[in-house]
Amino acid sequence: MWDYNRQIFLGDTPYVFDDRVRVGVPDFAEDPTQVPVDVDASAFAGDIQRIVAWADLNPIQHIFTYYPHPDVVPKVSLRIKVQQSTPVRAAVLTKDGVWHVGGNLLAASGGGCTTPSVGNADPYWESHLGETKSRVFQLADASRYKFRVIHPMDTGLVGSIPEFFIQQVELRDTRGSALVRMELSPPVSENPVITFDVAKQDTKHHLWLRDNNGNEFEKAL
Repeated sequence: MWDYNRQIFLGDTPYVFDDRVRVGVPDFAEDPTQVPVDVDASAFAGDIQRIVAWADLNPIQHIFTYYPHPDVVPKVSLRIKVQQSTPVRAAVLTKDGVWHVGGNLLAASGGGCTTPSVGNADPYWESHLGETKSRVFQLADASRYKFRVIHPMDTGLVGSIPEFFIQQVELRDTRGSALVRMELSPPVSENPVITFDVAKQDTKHHLWLRDNNGNEFEKAL
């Protein structure tokens, strides 16, 4: 399985297993549709081309690809769906062209990727699609942005329910430059809750999202 996934996500680029890439997961995920995952690549701050995260044994393995700006602390937290217990991995591509791979074993009950979203049984989401709530926390050396957006994040693995998910996330500064750029996949949980840390505390930011149906959502933070 490792060789298969390595070829998909890392290709033939050199790689090393590196404990400095930290992946945090719970000891056991009782709800396989809402599993918290933290990826911390702050040891490589300023030297990152991109970060890729995946779950080895999910039917849709890719979770996100993250392109952090140097002004961003390269840490991200979000919730995912898992189909069974699985290794969850993150790989950091540094500017010297080497992947640094970390991971953790997640124990979970099954079925998270093939469970219909709650939104499919509740018309509420149709009139509130893309509605976003956010908070800002001032840390010692950064601002932490936490936001939640209403979206079903359907995987396409449930009969008669097509794939429908937020595909792109950008956190932009006042000049429109993307400090955070993420590409998400359907295993991200319904009504995503995502947290970023931004090094600059005195700058206002703007959140932009786009789903695979072309819907765009924006919010000033």
